[in-house]
Amino acid sequence: MSNGPNNMDDTGDDHKHPLADNITGLGQKIIGGIEEIGGILTGDPITAAEGEFNVEVGEVREEVEEDLEERPEKG
Repeated sequence: MSNGPNNMDDTGDDHKHPLADNITGLGQKIIGGIEEIGGILTGDPITAAEGEFNVEVGEVREEVEEDLEERPEKG
């Protein structure tokens, strides 16, 4: 047995998560809303607060995405 990285993933911390990298602001708001409701239903204030945070970050992310779409590309 080796204590080093396993044979399936020798990249260390350089994991790529294409789904996580492509979540839009709207997607983050939806996930945050679900998380917030789940925290409320289970009585977990930390999860509810984290969901609320994700909703707010999703709103900011949507604004940034809109600004980037409106910006002309430089060549």
